[in-house]
Amino acid sequence: MSKIIQIWKTKDLRNKIIIIALLLVGTRILANIPIPGIELGNLRSLLSSNQLFGLFNIFSGGGLSNFSVAMLGVGPYITASIIMQLLTIIIPKLGELQKEGGEAGRAKINQYTRLMTVPLTVIQAYGTIILLARTSGSNVISDFTVFQWFVTLLSVTAGTMLLMWLGEIISEYKVGNGISLIIFAGIVAQLPVLAQQAYVNLTTSTGGLSGAGLVTGLAFLAVAVLVIAAIVAITEAQRNIPVSYAKRVRGNKLYGGVNTHLPLRVNQAGVIPIIFAISILLFPGLIANFFSASKTAAIADASRAINDFFQNQTYYGIMYFLLVVAFTYFYTAIVFNPDEIAENIQKQGGFVPGLRPGRQTAEFLYKVLNRITLAGAIFLGLIAVLPYIVQSFTNTQALTLGGTSILIVVAVVIEVMKQVEAQMVMRDYENF
Repeated sequence: MSKIIQIWKTKDLRNKIIIIALLLVGTRILANIPIPGIELGNLRSLLSSNQLFGLFNIFSGGGLSNFSVAMLGVGPYITASIIMQLLTIIIPKLGELQKEGGEAGRAKINQYTRLMTVPLTVIQAYGTIILLARTSGSNVISDFTVFQWFVTLLSVTAGTMLLMWLGEIISEYKVGNGISLIIFAGIVAQLPVLAQQAYVNLTTSTGGLSGAGLVTGLAFLAVAVLVIAAIVAITEAQRNIPVSYAKRVRGNKLYGGVNTHLPLRVNQAGVIPIIFAISILLFPGLIANFFSASKTAAIADASRAINDFFQNQTYYGIMYFLLVVAFTYFYTAIVFNPDEIAENIQKQGGFVPGLRPGRQTAEFLYKVLNRITLAGAIFLGLIAVLPYIVQSFTNTQALTLGGTSILIVVAVVIEVMKQVEAQMVMRDYENF
């Protein structure tokens, strides 16, 4: 409580938090501005019964169930970021621009990502609407004119780009990542609706909150608390690598001679792999919808087979788990380079006890990083498919534990708390 009072008394930090809160309110307004000409009908029941669409609806902050201009959330921007990260590895010039271009190079990469977001939004919006209509058996778009399609796609594209812009503004205040906070706000906004649905499902399936219903509800809450505790433990877990710095004489002063450590987090990638995996899982189905009505039988059959594959909950769960594990390794390799870390330690006169500076240190860091990343990747994968695990043990869909949503909420809260504390420490140091 004292920390909250201290933050509130700090004018600059208080103003930042208020502005960010107002911007997040703006994202919630966007999620409730409907696209003209769309009848919801069966689509909401589809979102509640399909895990993939339901999860995507949570990430869009309910924008998908409302068929709002923000129905895709920041999904296309995340997909564009994935593509750009892959291109920086494949295309050497882009890789050099990102690593050696400094701030200007990173700004250029970000600009390319924004430009790529526009066509991806159009493709994803069209594919999502077609997929939802066909899966739910609704004919709400069968009589769409070219002008209605133009207005719909333009509205969704404008909504996504506005969300992306708001996310970048929020990031500039350095109180959490803007894109993560937008997703966080969407999940939190959906909590009352999800709680109500869980209550209705529980009372319907067990005949009320007494006897079996009460036991089921308490068991669910107990599992939820354990999952939150596990997420916090893994998010905060790290392996400390001891680093010693030799004493150096410069002029009349003696520097170095200290022992410290290099922290390697078990979950270096945070929630990014799960967000990446969801974007990738949605993309094949959306692309397949463009060709499902093809006059070529082979192409139409292949498109329907792809759609059927991704609609199968078992196959989807397996693919989801594998993609999360793969993206955890991929993103960890991007954000943490053992060769660069070992080189920087060597330049500063440091060394890991028992190891030679340079290549031997880098190999040791690679070995340790691969081991702890495996634990982090499997943990993220299990969290992602937690609803399926719960359903397989309970044989009921009355309650589903959204491990992904809990992970994102916990991770974002921890990140915001750390950044706020860092700013408080900086102000205390400046005052001192």
